[in-house]
Amino acid sequence: MADPLLQVHEIDVFYGDFHALWEVSLGVETAQVASIIGANGAGKSTLLKTIAGVLKPSQGKVTFAEKRIDGLTPYQMVAEGVSMVPEGRRMFARLTVLENLEIGSYVPAARKLKDEALKKIYDLFPVLKERRNQLSSTLSGGEQQMLAIGMSLMAKPKLMLLDEPLLGLSPAIQVKLIESIVAIRKEANVTILICEQFARPVLPIIDRGYVLENGMLTLHGTGEELYNNPEIKAAYFGV
Repeated sequence: MADPLLQVHEIDVFYGDFHALWEVSLGVETAQVASIIGANGAGKSTLLKTIAGVLKPSQGKVTFAEKRIDGLTPYQMVAEGVSMVPEGRRMFARLTVLENLEIGSYVPAARKLKDEALKKIYDLFPVLKERRNQLSSTLSGGEQQMLAIGMSLMAKPKLMLLDEPLLGLSPAIQVKLIESIVAIRKEANVTILICEQFARPVLPIIDRGYVLENGMLTLHGTGEELYNNPEIKAAYFGV
């Protein structure tokens, strides 16, 4: 059996003297949607930043497509096919929607396919085509999140990392974004790893989920198993 597309093996990560992640291991198969569930401060963003090359583990390793990547820079990671949508919908506020999307295709391999990628993003998020000449700062929160995902897709990733994509959005917009994530996996054949504290809307669409608490993985299972787990409901569903 082939190894998972993404494999995190017993990594420890520190911020100075603070031990943020403790022997974290997980795997994500090709074409899966997987999720890391956890409260604020659990270490979700730290884990994604480590996979994306922003942070380096003090021990353990990260492999992608059977290649060790934990020593690569974020730019090299994008070139390998790993793209991250950070928390906070970061973009260039003084540039238009189209200019932001074009920046997303800065790696040479993606630049060659820019027009094709742009068409697919406009099909996925028609509002971005309508507003392509507007400054990104004039978009609503939900539209900015669509733009952030679009910028990531412009890099033609094999693996997309989403950090708190539902944060601060209305339930109706959350539903639209969940639908778009399903469509990206199906139509663009992109493997997706989501870090999210809002477990209820995410768990029904994932193949595999992991629960992160205080920097340690405490539970894992299929989306259905976690959705029906009374402890998960009590901690993350508000019931």
